[in-house]
Amino acid sequence: MTKETKTKSMGGFIFNSLFIIILFPAIILPVSGNWFWVEGWIFSLWFDAMVLSNYVYLYLYDPALLAERSKAPGSDNQKKWDKVILSGAYVMWLAWFILMPLDAQRFGWSPAFPVWLKVIGGLALIPSLYFIYRATVENTFLSTMVRIQTDRKQQVISTGVYGFVRHPLYLGVLLMLFGAPLLLGSLFGFIISLIALVVLAGRIIGEEKMLVNELEGYEDYKKKVKYRLIPYIW
Repeated sequence: MTKETKTKSMGGFIFNSLFIIILFPAIILPVSGNWFWVEGWIFSLWFDAMVLSNYVYLYLYDPALLAERSKAPGSDNQKKWDKVILSGAYVMWLAWFILMPLDAQRFGWSPAFPVWLKVIGGLALIPSLYFIYRATVENTFLSTMVRIQTDRKQQVISTGVYGFVRHPLYLGVLLMLFGAPLLLGSLFGFIISLIALVVLAGRIIGEEKMLVNELEGYEDYKKKVKYRLIPYIW
C-alpha cells in the first residue's frame, strides 16, 4: 500500500467515523420532534458506540471482515433464501428505527411507560453492546450473509462468547430489539421487535442447517455448546 493510498484510506476512515457519530442522533431526534428527549439521546449515543466500536475495530484489526461485511446482499455464495431475509431485515430495521421516535414522542401513540420499565430497557443495552462487540472481535468470519466462506478458509469459533451460546451476535441483537423500545417507550417498536424475533429464529435454523452440512467441526461444536440463543431456553 502506497503512502498516498494510506492517506486516502485514513481520510475515508475519519469521514466514516464522523458520519456514524452524527447520523443516529440526526435521525432519531429530528424525527421525534424533541431535541431534549433524554431517552432518545441515550439510544442515539448507544447506537453510535455500538456501530463505531465495531467499525474502528474492523478497520484497525480485521480489514478482511470489514470487506466481507461491506458486500451487498447476494454476493458470492450467499444462500438465496438468506438474500430475501437480509433484504427484508434491512427494511424492517429502518421502519423500527424511525417508527419508535414517531410513536414515543412526536405522535404519542403509545401510553407512557413507567420509569422502571425504561430503566430495564436501558440496562438491557449494556450486555447487548458487549455481545455484539465481542462476537465481532472473536469471530473473523462473522459475515452479514449466511454463506460458507471457503475463500477465507472459514473455521468453527468456539471460545469466548461463542462458548456461552452459539450465536452471541444474535443474542446482542435480541437484547437491543427489546431494550430499545422499552427505553424509548414504544409499543409499536416492541411489536416490530416481536416480528423480528421470529425472522431471527428462522434465520438461525437455516444457518445452522448449512453449518452442520457444510462446515467441518460444527456438529461437534453443537454438542459442546448446547444453546443457540438463550441459555437453558433455546
